[in-house]
Amino acid sequence: MKRAFEVSTVIDRPIAEVWRELTDWERAPRWMKGVESMHADPGTEVGATLAFRARGKTRESHISALEPGRSLTLISEQGSVTARYSYLLEAAGDRTRARLTADVEVRGFPWTLLGPLIRTAMRRTDSRQLADFRTVISRERLP
Repeated sequence: MKRAFEVSTVIDRPIAEVWRELTDWERAPRWMKGVESMHADPGTEVGATLAFRARGKTRESHISALEPGRSLTLISEQGSVTARYSYLLEAAGDRTRARLTADVEVRGFPWTLLGPLIRTAMRRTDSRQLADFRTVISRERLP
């Protein structure tokens, strides 16, 4: 897989609150650009399917790795393109350092030729996810 982007931010909330909000799939469209709805079946565990609607189409991701309260990796496959989004949280006192890395693999002709364009599109669309997440979680009062 080739790296599409890596971003990080610091969120002025404890790690437990950030994790709870990050894995509240029903609320994810508030900070995931282009996502209209999302839910997990059966929940936040390895192998779970995240079904979401984005840009008028139903899509799926799968949780491929999980360290509850700390890290989560999602894999999405669309034909010859596989994307991996990895979220990592680290406690920093009452704050949380969050990092998102996105990698993509393209297979077969002509997809391999389009790999750079796909990575650029991912970077343009999704590299603001953590900044948007930080904005949303910072302005809301969480339970």
